[in-house]
Order: sequence, then C-alpha cells, then structure tokens
Amino acid sequence: MNQFSEFGLAPKILQAIEDLGFVTPTPIQEKVIPLLLNQKQDVLGLAQTGTGKTAAFGLPVLNYIDVALQSPQALILSPTRELALQLCSDLQSYSKHMGRLNIVPIYGGASIETQIRQLKRGAHIVCGTPGRMLDMIRRGVIDFSALQFVVLDEADEMLDMGFQEDLNTILAETPEGKNTLLFSATMPQEIIRMARKYLDNPTEITIGQRNTGSDTIRHLYYTIPARDKYQGLKRIVDFHPEIYGIIFCRTKIETQEVADNLMRDGYNADALHGDLSQAQRDTVMNKFRLRNIQLLVATDVAARGLDVDDLTHIIHYSLPDDIEAYNHRSGRTGRAGKKGTSLALINLKEKYRIKLIEKAIHQTFSQAKIPTGVQICEKQLFSMVDKLENTTVNEDEIAGFMPFILKKLESLDREDLIKRFVSTEFNRFLEYYRNAPDLNIEENVERGKFKQERYRDREGAPNNFTNFTLNIGGIEGIAPPQLIGLINDLTGVRSIKIGRIMIRPTHCMFEVDSQSQDLLIRAFANQQYQGRKLRLDVSMDNERPPFRRSGNGERGTYRGNNDHSGERGGYRGSNDRGGYRRKNDYNGDRDYSSRR
Repeated sequence: MNQFSEFGLAPKILQAIEDLGFVTPTPIQEKVIPLLLNQKQDVLGLAQTGTGKTAAFGLPVLNYIDVALQSPQALILSPTRELALQLCSDLQSYSKHMGRLNIVPIYGGASIETQIRQLKRGAHIVCGTPGRMLDMIRRGVIDFSALQFVVLDEADEMLDMGFQEDLNTILAETPEGKNTLLFSATMPQEIIRMARKYLDNPTEITIGQRNTGSDTIRHLYYTIPARDKYQGLKRIVDFHPEIYGIIFCRTKIETQEVADNLMRDGYNADALHGDLSQAQRDTVMNKFRLRNIQLLVATDVAARGLDVDDLTHIIHYSLPDDIEAYNHRSGRTGRAGKKGTSLALINLKEKYRIKLIEKAIHQTFSQAKIPTGVQICEKQLFSMVDKLENTTVNEDEIAGFMPFILKKLESLDREDLIKRFVSTEFNRFLEYYRNAPDLNIEENVERGKFKQERYRDREGAPNNFTNFTLNIGGIEGIAPPQLIGLINDLTGVRSIKIGRIMIRPTHCMFEVDSQSQDLLIRAFANQQYQGRKLRLDVSMDNERPPFRRSGNGERGTYRGNNDHSGERGGYRGSNDRGGYRRKNDYNGDRDYSSRR
C-alpha cells in the first residue's frame, strides 16, 4: 500500500508520485506533509541534504495551488541555479497530472527577457535564486499579491553565499498573510535569527540532531605527506573502480591543477570553479550528471547547491576552513537513505582539525591506509572480472563477426585466452604500481621523532616548560605579539619566559616556564577578550605547539620580557606594530582587543 495516500493529497498528485515509484515517505516527509495539509503554518525544518526535503514541502504546496489563478502562489528560493533547476524539475514531475500548471525558473546566467515573458504568460510557482529574483522585483514584472507560500531551501547556504540583504528585500515585498517554510542542513545562529525575524510561531522539525552529519555517511581520513597528496588521491581513485564523486579543493588554482593532472593521467575528470563561465559550468555539470565525467574537482563556492544522485564518494583534497562547510560537502553523498563515503587527505599537522570536525558533526572518523600497489592491482583485477561476467552479449550484432574471431583465436586454450584478455587492461596497473612505495605515515613513529627533535634545547636537555591552550585565536586577530602582550598585562610581570607559540583560527597554544604556571592560571581567571570569556587550559604532551628553528640553531621563541631592542620575537606595547588596546566592558571585566 502506498503510504502517501494516507496524507490526504489530491488524487492527481498521488498518481504522479506513484508513477515515480514513491511508496514510503522519508522521515521529514512523514512529519512535514500532514502538518501542512492539516493546517497552513510556518515551518522551520532541519535535515541533511538528500533526505527528501523537496517532496516534503513541494507536495503540500502543490496541493494548495489553484491552477485557474494565473498568479504566483508559491515562491521558492535556493542558493544556486543548479538547485533551482532541480527543484523545478522535481515539482514538474509531481504535478504532471495537474493540467496547465506553470513552474517558472528564475536564475542568473540565462536570458532575463525570456524569463520575463514566461512570468507574463502566467506562473503558479516561481523558483529561483535571490539575485535574479530581486532583479525581477525591481523591474516590477512579478506580482506577489496572491502568494501563499515562501520556501527558503538550503537557507544556510544562501546566507553563506552573502544573500542576507537580498533575502531581506525579497521577503519585505511578500504579503503578510503568507506562510514561510525555512529548510536548512545546519542551524547556525544566523539561521535562528532569521527564523525569529520572518517566521510566525513556526513548528520546528528536526531530523537527526542539530548540525550533525548523516548516519548514512562513513567518514575516513588518510594521513599522508603533503608532497605525496596527489599520488595518494590517484591510489584511492584506482582502489575504487566504480567511484563517482566530487573532489573538493580550497582554491580555484588548486582545483584546476588537480583536474588537469587527473585528465592528463587518463581519468574521466573535469573542474568546476568560479573562473568558468555559466555556459562552461552547465556543460561540465551536464556531463557529470550523465556520468561522462566520473570525478568532478570543485571549490566549495562552485559546488554549493549541487544536487546529483548516487554519488559514492566525497574526497576532501583540502579540508575546508569552515567546519560547517565540511557538513555541506559530505552531505552530497549518502542521500535518500543510500550509503556514501566522505574521506579526507591530511598531513600530521591537520590531525587536530579532524577532532574538531568530529566534535562538531557528532560523527567519528576512521583512519584508513593509502592502498598499496598490490592491493590496487587486486581490486582492479576483480572489478574487471565482474564486468566481464556481467556483460550483456548482443547475439544478433556479434554473430557475423564470430567465425573470424574463432578462427583467429583457435590456437589458444581457454586459460590462455582468459589471461590474454584480462591482461590487455590489467597490464598498465601492474606496470605502474610494480615498485610503488608505501605512502602512509606511521603516526606514532613520526610523532615520536617530531617530539624528540623539537623538545630539546641546544644542550640536549628537556625544556622546563608548561604547555597551555587558550580559547582565542586567529579569528579574534590574535598573533604572537598580541598574545605576549596579553600575558604580560594580565600577570603584571614582563619577565615571564615564553617558549613556542602556535596560532590556530579558534585557539592558540604556547609554552610558559613552569615556575610561572600558577601565576598564569590565576591571572587569566574570569577575564575577557573582545567580550568573550577566556579559558586557559594546561595542554597534554601531544598538544605541544610546533616551532621552527632559526638558521643558527637557536630556539625560535618569542620572548615576553621587557626587551624592546627589536630582536626577533620582541614585544612592543606602544601604539606601533604589535600594540594592543585595553578597555572596560559593561560588566567591569577587563577586555583586551587587538589592534588591526
């Protein structure tokens, strides 16, 4: 029995979803559809991509559409043209038996005159991107007076892409009596503020936990030297012959380089980044959706809103700077209940970022090993045999060629024939990986060497330092001079010996001579920096900050004493370089703000 029939959807909509093979609703569909059909109300929906959100809001919205009224009754906004087109396609599938129901896509990069003509002919649902939609409003070619629904799909991505002001302007043009449905894969504070501003007493529907990754995705990481990253990528791809995925890079240059190298090495790959024209992007995406491209190498911005089915892998060639971006990336696979894999290539210094991501998405990463040459050859051989076994033979087409083939191969016995056929493709892997080295890093061995080399002074004796972690970092404008100045000012002592310093975006790590440990802990208690309460923790041994040795072998430390002679690491507390300002906030606590 089709469970959608229990919701009370119109018969023509039920007929369409039965044609599509929909039988059992996904969890978000099971909650949203009856809720909206029973009573129009605002909804705040939190669910990962690929969980069926389009049908969750699309089916009830279609149920309310009056086809006889030739005015927009639903406005759906999405972050990218690719997602807008996908939404239109899905809605057209759901409404194919509803008669002359017009769904008009509005997006940049296409003829605005054509889109204006489509609107003037009559549109029941308008689906598009904020930028082009705002353009239509300013031209006065769209009438929202009959609007019943506004849907903000992938709202977190729209905010990430800088559409906040556009959304504010568009929503201000919509009637007060409408219902607003906001769907997001993550729930940062910006989304919560947006919901409070635009949604009227919304029903919040959460599938899974807030800001968590999907349970259908397996998360792996590979530790590999930076110089071997591309070779490691190739091995991972070769180890998964049926891979169909996206490789994420941090920059446009890196994206194009990786794609060019893959294509040069014979892989079905292409690049997607901001330097491509809209026509080029469309061509690449069409080839990728048709699987003419097996690997899409992309930047985060270019890949936002991509809706491609059945991706097997997401590969993080470079980890994103923003943890939420990891969630968006990995959410491209493991959709609609299917299994997927998200894997990251990291070096030893990036291991802490894996821990941060695990904590943020409430998922655990497994460490994997870069496949060896022997493992890859074995996997490719078995894949080739499987393809051979499952190949469909067109008897009529090949029959005319068989006499010549049999005559040509009659001198070979069965075993010889199989060996030669398999070797035609397999030999290149055997040749390439014949003497392939092991690319994996033995973390414990490397870390032990790393510590031993770093944590001895030039006399060879261990340094008597305590290691601290402070909960502010590069995001707050912290650099070594600001950190040293903060320590000096809070303790009131300018002779504390400060060792190695490492600044991260969200925190910093540093060494202070152990005799000053208690003084430092007392001084940082109940203090604030830029309105944020400071938290100083004693670090474990494996969290000690790295440092670089200077050319003469001296320890590369920053000194926090009164030396203003301009030597390396010296701190200047005046108004010139490295200075900081002190002010009082409203609760009387001292607040330290770095100069920018």
